[in-house]
Amino acid sequence: MPTVHLLDYVAGNIRSLVNAINRVGYEVEWIRSPEDVKNAEKLILPGVGHFGHCLSQLDQGGFLEPIRQHIEAGKPFMGICVGLQALFRGSEEDTEVPGLGLIPMRIQKFNDSSKSVPHIGWNSAMNTGDDSAKQQSFYGLRPISKYYYVHSYAAPYKPGALENDGWSVATATYGEEEFIGAISRGNIFGTQFHPEKSGIAGLRAIRAFLNGDRLQSLAPESVAGKGEDGLTRRVIACLDVRTNDTGDLVVTKGDQYDVREKSGVDAGGQVRNLGKPVDMAKKYYEQGADEVTFLNITSFRNCPLADTPMLEILRRASETVFVPLTIGGGIRDTVDTDGTEVPALDVATMYFKSGADKVSIGSDAVFVAEEYYNAGEKLSGQTAIETISKAYGKQAVVVSVDPKRVYVDRPEDTNHHTIQTSYPNAAGQRFCWYQCTVKGGRETRDVDVRQLVRAVEAMGAGEILLNCIDKDGSNSGFDLELINDVKAAIKIPVIASSGAGVPDHFAEVFSKTTTDAALGAGMFHRGEYTVSQVKEHLQKERFLVRQFEAEL
Repeated sequence: MPTVHLLDYVAGNIRSLVNAINRVGYEVEWIRSPEDVKNAEKLILPGVGHFGHCLSQLDQGGFLEPIRQHIEAGKPFMGICVGLQALFRGSEEDTEVPGLGLIPMRIQKFNDSSKSVPHIGWNSAMNTGDDSAKQQSFYGLRPISKYYYVHSYAAPYKPGALENDGWSVATATYGEEEFIGAISRGNIFGTQFHPEKSGIAGLRAIRAFLNGDRLQSLAPESVAGKGEDGLTRRVIACLDVRTNDTGDLVVTKGDQYDVREKSGVDAGGQVRNLGKPVDMAKKYYEQGADEVTFLNITSFRNCPLADTPMLEILRRASETVFVPLTIGGGIRDTVDTDGTEVPALDVATMYFKSGADKVSIGSDAVFVAEEYYNAGEKLSGQTAIETISKAYGKQAVVVSVDPKRVYVDRPEDTNHHTIQTSYPNAAGQRFCWYQCTVKGGRETRDVDVRQLVRAVEAMGAGEILLNCIDKDGSNSGFDLELINDVKAAIKIPVIASSGAGVPDHFAEVFSKTTTDAALGAGMFHRGEYTVSQVKEHLQKERFLVRQFEAEL
């Protein structure tokens, strides 16, 4: 197989990029030293996290000048995410650290106050220029396709500024801001989105770059104007994974976190078995799931961390699932079976190297939030959220929240933030607050949901997975009041979870809240509805969704 050289200079999920490159027919050779760059014909520079940190790492490692020489020699170069941003003069994210300066512009932070930051999700890459330019695609980009973005900083688009200098540009719009999603000139190709996480559309872009297919004529059905610009509504499939009583890993689902059978042939307390995790993840990907989340609800305390079964699940899933993968459960400071103390950052690193794009932190987030407030809202710098966010970027850290309603007669009856609900309890109480729980909902803490999400946002979490114990397993729809309350408290994106039972529940949560994504589990696992059917319903209700592309 032909080869491409990959420079992995920062932490991140590099396995998915390798799998994507392999999928389109190429082998990867790693750049280990600046001298290796000189031997590279095709060079890919991926990146996640902080602009200043990434560029400083390149500079200190002696890579910047060889990369510049590679580009100046006319050899193919592709930059992904921060790898694209490195082409620019600099970034607001760190004004002291310069970029390569090949593009005389600066990267800026999103400043539309109506939108969540980071910008996470599937968005466009629409060709700019005159009509003739829009009849062509550079490196396989299509206006009808959607691509996966996750970033807080971007290059603002100024019409003609780069096209007049020979650049081909594709843009996306987030709120009121139009930014550069991809760019190309000569031997250079850069994407702000992650092609390795953008399904078939992303694989097409990687293949076109590696094959040298810079410009292609678009088929009539793919020309500009046929695609709809903007961020799509994300539909996420979630798999609760645990060992059953015979030691096999299964996908399970229960009512309010109870996953054992209560009737039927498996009555008597057997763990509910809904399928094999890797097979189900692939199925949901092929149905059009925008992300897949694995929640490990077994501790796996009887095996070394490096042999944790979830690592193998991620490795295998990332070979066939080219959308973001999130893993939750056990992301904390821990002690291995041989007595070695393992920091949460090292645990997360194992998951990222195995194919995860994000890690989800649950109960431990509640405990560190308590410590945060006890310390007068001062950051320690030592929590799992802070250390992982600093190393991998805030977009890599999801906090999973499990609140439940506590009703009161009056707001004055509690020192927690209350709402006046449209759904009073049996006693007629019309006020409630959302109490955070830990250990799968089995234990309550004296922290409300607003306190928690504000604390973890301050620590560097990039997204909230908002569950609801009262709704879990109910198939009655999402808790819209909870979602709106949390969205009003923070800037980072929120994933609505718990309660989805029919496709219209997704339409309802997207129309009645400003949630950034919505998650389903049991309704998919039981085969009552498919991800495709949910998206078809959303499209019928005039929501913009990503269509699954089956052909590379």
